[in-house]
Amino acid sequence: MQLKYPLQGYGKLPAIFNSFCLLFLLVLWNVGASANEPKTIVAIGDSLTAGYGLPEEEAFTTQLETALVQAGLNIKVENAGVSGDTSTGGLQRLEWALASGADYVFLELGANDALRGIEPEVTRENLNAIIQKIQGKNIPIFLAGMKAPPNMGEDYRSEFDQIYPDLAQKYNVGFYPFFLEGVASIAELNQDDAIHPNKEGVAVIVKNMLPSLSEFLKSN
Repeated sequence: MQLKYPLQGYGKLPAIFNSFCLLFLLVLWNVGASANEPKTIVAIGDSLTAGYGLPEEEAFTTQLETALVQAGLNIKVENAGVSGDTSTGGLQRLEWALASGADYVFLELGANDALRGIEPEVTRENLNAIIQKIQGKNIPIFLAGMKAPPNMGEDYRSEFDQIYPDLAQKYNVGFYPFFLEGVASIAELNQDDAIHPNKEGVAVIVKNMLPSLSEFLKSN
């Protein structure tokens, strides 16, 4: 029986089919590899984020990443903290900090503003601009609050401390009210300068913060 429309290219079908299958498998492999890649939190902050006075394995970002992974989250924490940085400095270097991309931003700035007595309104304006720029890139933000030291006076403390809850509510970001909760003023949890947490202090910070940060990451 002679076909009316002979399949002249039939002999080439197996090779074409094999090529298609190979391409399909490569696509699946790439999708699987992408799914297994950790998401990145870029931690933008000052010496508290940078890990001042500590070896890398004891720093905040390292301990935080370890805790998140142990909690079952496929997360990489990138340290973009700069010791001595103020909110003004953080705003100026924001684009640099995000140059490699980010799935989330952990924002911790303002401690040096308070230590230097910078007007709270300046800090508020800088953090406001930072948050707007990050949200303009559609990156979820987790804001770590700070509190002014007691020696700054009640008026300054009241105005400064209110910056963080106000911004968290205004922009609907993840929020942890006080980065140094459970560590500030506790000698055995701080280095000799009584300002920067030691290894044990960082561990307390991470433990206290982990529930709210984990919830934030799972919902964004």
